[in-house]
Amino acid sequence: MIEFLSKHLEWANVEYWFYIFNDLSLVYIILPFFVLELIRYAYLKRLNKDLVLDSLANAFTFVAFYAIEIILGILAVTKVYFWVHENLSLPHLPLNWMTIITCILLADFAYYWDHRTMHRIGLGWATHTVHHSSEHFNMSVAYRFGPLDAVFPILFSLPIVMLGYDPILVLLAEVFVQVFQTLLHTEIIGKLGKPIEYIFNTPSHHRVHHGSNRQYWDKNYAGILIIWDRLLGTFEPEVETVRYGISEPLNSNNPFKVFLHGIGRLYRKMKGLKGFKNKMLALIKPPDWEPS
Repeated sequence: MIEFLSKHLEWANVEYWFYIFNDLSLVYIILPFFVLELIRYAYLKRLNKDLVLDSLANAFTFVAFYAIEIILGILAVTKVYFWVHENLSLPHLPLNWMTIITCILLADFAYYWDHRTMHRIGLGWATHTVHHSSEHFNMSVAYRFGPLDAVFPILFSLPIVMLGYDPILVLLAEVFVQVFQTLLHTEIIGKLGKPIEYIFNTPSHHRVHHGSNRQYWDKNYAGILIIWDRLLGTFEPEVETVRYGISEPLNSNNPFKVFLHGIGRLYRKMKGLKGFKNKMLALIKPPDWEPS
């Protein structure tokens, strides 16, 4: 087994399989499943104008997010990541099954902290609130991104690069975690077997994460493994029926308002605070923080 896990792999083969799991999943899983969800909405007489416009707004935010990510990719991947890899990392690790598996586990753990940070500091929530602002829950919501959602992961993935992992492998692992998360945005799948529910993040766990019910706030940050939440005290099971959305409803499907409302709310909050210190604290304190 050790010999198998440590056997050198060719980059072309690794990138091909990540392409199958990451990129093509949109074609063979996500879009077909979304169509199935639309059929279910129609059967339940819930397929209405609001849901359609909400889904279109989700698509808009994804396009805007992707444009920002491309710009950041040129700057961060080709410059910062590789500079850190060459100058600040431990000895470079070989490409084998061991490094792929451990890189995915580290990317998953980094995602937990990235996700938790975006919930617990003002600037993070200003961008991540976009993802939570939909009052629906389907696979299109997985693509509902905020303007700075591509920035925060950089802070948490650079330490993985510093451990000696190839920057491209780190990015592929991060996308893999995100794709896994996409599959959790559904009401069609109920609770799975206890062993799966205990170890892995599931649609049930992620429905809780999107709940506006008070007991569901800031829970279940996991990407792939729910054990991070269980170990770190942020796990909450799905018991009460989930109400989706945020505590201050957006009440709009205008794609520009959806994409920018969190930043706008943070700006107005900072504008209303007295003193430079309080304005800066609003960026790093929890979203509901108010000066004493």
